[in-house]
Amino acid sequence: QVQLVESGGGLVQAGGSLRLSCAASGRTFTNYHMGWFRQAPGKEREFVAAISRGGDSTHYADFVKGRFTISRGNAKNTAYLQMNSVKPEDTAVYYCAARPGSFSDTSPSNYDHWGQGTQVTVSS
Repeated sequence: QVQLVESGGGLVQAGGSLRLSCAASGRTFTNYHMGWFRQAPGKEREFVAAISRGGDSTHYADFVKGRFTISRGNAKNTAYLQMNSVKPEDTAVYYCAARPGSFSDTSPSNYDHWGQGTQVTVSS
């Protein structure tokens, strides 16, 4: 199976930027579509963005469209989430996840592999 490790979280002021990384090891990275999810205290884990195996298709939650960009470097076995114009409501633990099969699945239960998460805190 594939192992995932997120990094890049931290404290950022509202309106600022942050770049999250998700390093994959184990199975072939290009076998998997990649997704980013987030979970705030007391809330359900929610979909943020996804990217297809080859990186040619992306899908975003409405609340991040125009602000966040998902990408992947298959040669580096890494997925990224560029977060711009962040807001206090973006504060959460951010997780990357991997799934084979169909692309653009927004349900956390349909992702097979997860990282440990990285905390993002946006101050107002």
